[in-house]
Amino acid sequence: MKKGFSKKALWAMGMFLLLSTIVLSVHIYLVTRHKAPEANTLVMARIDLKQPITKEDASKITAWLYQQKGVDHVLCNPDSRITVFSFYPVKTSADEIVANFKNSLNYKAERFVPSKNQVQSGCPVAATSFTYKAYKALNNLF
Repeated sequence: MKKGFSKKALWAMGMFLLLSTIVLSVHIYLVTRHKAPEANTLVMARIDLKQPITKEDASKITAWLYQQKGVDHVLCNPDSRITVFSFYPVKTSADEIVANFKNSLNYKAERFVPSKNQVQSGCPVAATSFTYKAYKALNNLF
């Protein structure tokens, strides 16, 4: 009698684990798939300044970026000469903001866009994790 119970319990636990894995994989696929930006979608962009700037320049850059349509938050570091800002892509684009930035403020600057290799190596844990492998497997199916 105990043998039959343990087989049923083991089978039930195995089925629960399989079902949980399938549900988790589908969830990861649905959450990570690419979709068109919505009204609440926020995107980050980076501007690399190709000249030294002071704290006053950083304040001027920050103030100017906050005045741009669709910009939500701005961080400007004069030591690293990097400016990062978040914006709503349904209202504007990073390329448009950077082009207006270069024309209006006359700084030597360019938008930083990571290469495909840089994007893939951004999180060393992600490429080896089970959830990433499950995502890739599901992504290849669809």
